[in-house]
Amino acid sequence: MNPSLPRAQGVLESGCGTLFTGAVARVEQGGRLIFERAYGATRADGDAEAVYVDTRFDLASLTKLFVSTVALELANRGLLPLDAPLIDVVGEWRRLPQSAITSRMLLAHTSGMHSGADYRALFDEDVERYVLLRELAAPPGERVIYSDLGMIALGVVIRRVTGLGLPAALARAFPGLSVGFTPPSREFRMIPATELDAWRGRVQGSVHDEKAHILNGVAGHAGLFGSARDVAALTEVFLAASAGREQHVLAPEIARAAVREQAYDPVLRRGLGWAMKTSDDNSCGRLYGSESFGHTGFTGTCVWADPERDLQALLLTNTVYFGRSDSRPLRAAFFEAVVEDVNA
Repeated sequence: MNPSLPRAQGVLESGCGTLFTGAVARVEQGGRLIFERAYGATRADGDAEAVYVDTRFDLASLTKLFVSTVALELANRGLLPLDAPLIDVVGEWRRLPQSAITSRMLLAHTSGMHSGADYRALFDEDVERYVLLRELAAPPGERVIYSDLGMIALGVVIRRVTGLGLPAALARAFPGLSVGFTPPSREFRMIPATELDAWRGRVQGSVHDEKAHILNGVAGHAGLFGSARDVAALTEVFLAASAGREQHVLAPEIARAAVREQAYDPVLRRGLGWAMKTSDDNSCGRLYGSESFGHTGFTGTCVWADPERDLQALLLTNTVYFGRSDSRPLRAAFFEAVVEDVNA
């Protein structure tokens, strides 16, 4: 393991305490760990605990990657067709425009489902029913709409196909990882805090995303807590398939398809679960290759992999602690610094 990536370290040292209270950065190349380091603390007050490389963060929308991989694994086993309409699983969609929705559309964010919903409108709703039956924003397959609701629906599909709740389905798919929903209260102090919420106060150990919170912390779009190692292990499934290395989660052809363009969007092309680099304005910055794939999470989490370099880097932070300002500059600076350090 390389003990020093000086440019990347400089980016994170300069941001610690002002852009985030705590962070873990991890870099792998060729399937091997070359750098991992923790920075800062869980909070910016007297209740702070140190952050370590195995600290679990609120992964926010990186949850979508894990849930998507569970769906792909079911497709791998022939239990969830990617291109057949889902009406046999989601009977509520019969005789509705949703009847054309397929698993591939949910994974590629082309289902036509709305991006999200104001959580305050959900307090008196059966949220699952609301998600499944809300009118569509566009016809299925017409265009990309990055959709929390679509991923919540995918979680429902996984539960109905497997007979397992999402926690059990994830545990079966990813044995040996620390990733999971609803951490026990004894771990709260060790998890980096997120936003000071007028509704819930300082959120720490409980999912930041309001929709996931209303769903008792378990949802297809957000809610997972995990370490840098957890996210790297997931990313390696797809990077290994691209590089011809062995992995034991998905058939190589399915893993490779997941990180190829499935739907075009001028801002961010879509694979299956994954986003594909579309321009230098994406959070991976200027230096990652054109076939790079990744994802971000609202709390301050992100991962990008570059098949050309057989390189992945990930950054877990709690930037939302200091407000909802755009964290793209931090992310792009980090990923560009990683490439410069590796090239050097």
